[in-house]
Amino acid sequence: MKFVIKHEIPGRIRFHVVQARMSARQADTLLYYLNSLEYVTQATVYERTADACVCFTGKREPLIQAIKRFRYESVTVPEAALAASGRTISEEYKEKLVCKVAGHYVTKLFLPYPMRAAWTVCKSLPYLFAGLKSLSKRKLEVSVLDATAIGVSILRGDFGTAASVMFLLGIGETLEEWTHKKSVGDLARSMALHVSKVWMRVDGQELLVDASKVQEGDEVVVHMGNIIPFDGLVTAGEGLVNQSSLTGEPLPVHRMEGSYVYAGSVLEEGELTIAVKKTSGASRYEKIVTMIEESEKLKSSVEGKARRLADRLVPVTLAGTAATWLLTGNVQKALSVLMVDFSCALKLAMPIAVLSAIRQAGNCNITVKGGKYLEAVSQAQTIVFDKTGTLTKAKPTVKMVVPFCDVDERELLRLAACLEEHFPHSMAKAVVHAARMAGLDHEEMHSKVEYIVAHGISSYVGEKRVIIGSAHFVLDDENCRIPEEYQSRFEALPEEYSHLYLAVDGLLAAVICIEDPLRPESAAVVRELKKAGFSKIVMMTGDSERTAAAVAARVGVDEYYSEVLPEDKARYVEQEKASGRRVLMVGDGINDSPALSAADAGVAISDGAELAREIADITIAADDLNEIVRLKALSDALMKRIDKNYRRIVGFNTALILLGVGGILQPTASAMLHNASTLLISLDSMRDL
Repeated sequence: MKFVIKHEIPGRIRFHVVQARMSARQADTLLYYLNSLEYVTQATVYERTADACVCFTGKREPLIQAIKRFRYESVTVPEAALAASGRTISEEYKEKLVCKVAGHYVTKLFLPYPMRAAWTVCKSLPYLFAGLKSLSKRKLEVSVLDATAIGVSILRGDFGTAASVMFLLGIGETLEEWTHKKSVGDLARSMALHVSKVWMRVDGQELLVDASKVQEGDEVVVHMGNIIPFDGLVTAGEGLVNQSSLTGEPLPVHRMEGSYVYAGSVLEEGELTIAVKKTSGASRYEKIVTMIEESEKLKSSVEGKARRLADRLVPVTLAGTAATWLLTGNVQKALSVLMVDFSCALKLAMPIAVLSAIRQAGNCNITVKGGKYLEAVSQAQTIVFDKTGTLTKAKPTVKMVVPFCDVDERELLRLAACLEEHFPHSMAKAVVHAARMAGLDHEEMHSKVEYIVAHGISSYVGEKRVIIGSAHFVLDDENCRIPEEYQSRFEALPEEYSHLYLAVDGLLAAVICIEDPLRPESAAVVRELKKAGFSKIVMMTGDSERTAAAVAARVGVDEYYSEVLPEDKARYVEQEKASGRRVLMVGDGINDSPALSAADAGVAISDGAELAREIADITIAADDLNEIVRLKALSDALMKRIDKNYRRIVGFNTALILLGVGGILQPTASAMLHNASTLLISLDSMRDL
């Protein structure tokens, strides 16, 4: 490919592709190719200018050579990636807008008056029918106002005013539809699947393989708390599947052998073996788009308030028009009132503001599943943090393995990793990573693994029962004993680490010491959240009182609770809500899911468990808690913009009505100014907050 480097600094290159015009498909192909390069960290392609901006690591030469080798026809892009692209939608609506503007002015400038009048009458028919349809249902909606204004103008022979009103209404509808579809598409893409590895059953063994290598007919095993990566038929096992992101159903559904499951749903309980039927993610993307567009529960109350207020103001506008005509006997003045209504701007600007805020949140690596959750964040007074993987780093590390038997430390770590690799928690990932770094590969040694939420894991290796988890689970619930000869070693365990207990056949075999350092930004984030308006910041953890107290003091939370279970977190959230407070919950694990679901808005860390991300209303990137501060600022800015829009819409349109009644403004001018103000406010609502 021929290209010209336009700008370059270390780690970043902007280049121009030498070609006449770049299509949306070509731009998506180039973007897919650039992102597939292992040293590329971020890439953006601008099809309108045929430019691309690439951020990379290492030297520039490999990237330059890769760009030289690029050919559109040699890159195979998955159809799911093309189906989920927003470029085609943008191109489609740009063409629609250009055609509408060009058609209006060509008609106005070049068509003879009789033909222009006939064309205006033909164009008015859909608006007139919509108004009559609304009246036939005994409803006074915006369509009645539009139909009345257009119809009266035509009856008076004022075809120019009727054409202008329809032109501005058409532009407004197109802009609203474009913004809505783009925002829904952005949201759906952020909710799309990003599964890289899956457990595949091969000859009775479970092997961890790349998701891209799975083909139709292969069998994959999904463990509790994990996302279902493909559409397929259950061939073994049973469980409860959360399908809320696809169907909106709040409760999990029971699935067993012979049942069909969908990619993107999450296994809350049990274990399933699935025969893959579809490997493409496009079907899931389409389901998400449909769900978002149809789900009223995702709309914020301010959007609902705007729509209800808009509908209530229609009779007021009609009554004002009639009163003006009766009192003045002047049709011009009456039409000036009719041409101005509050409902257009209210119904258009508010949803656009909310959808634009969701789009901007996506640009900040924050996925918001609906406008109501941004509103909840703005109004929240209490924020509850989980500790592990949230206030602490998402990647804790194993510092040492303390044996309580004659077995070698490496073998104990291998045994622990064999069990832990099946479950998505930061502590489990630390154990698996430590075993991998030590070169401790293994084949599956155990039978079926059982996961006890917020406690630990149990399984059998041969005839021996192996359990791993918290001290409460291993020593209290399971009544495992500490060998007497190792009692002093147990009492000398280092207190600065979190402890994971491994027991075999009722005897403690090892304690794995894990360092779980605080995120460097945790304390600063808590301070900023207090400044932003949260009156109570709480930390809840399953860790010991000693560990919890130390972390709480360093972070600066108002309250902390230690050794809590999932139901304790959810109960606390419900208590806060019962006292009249709005609650925000932030977590990353399976054990946080009940509290995330109970909160007014649940925020999940993107590197956490799939179940937490599925249930959560908002997901933030795992590398920076400051995004919670950004989320709060974005939510507050959205509510301020909505309040400002209310004031501008009511103030400006009231002034137009008064000027019309006073005979200062003609109906055409009133219509132009009213529709222009609606468009300007809507376009302003599309700006970044």
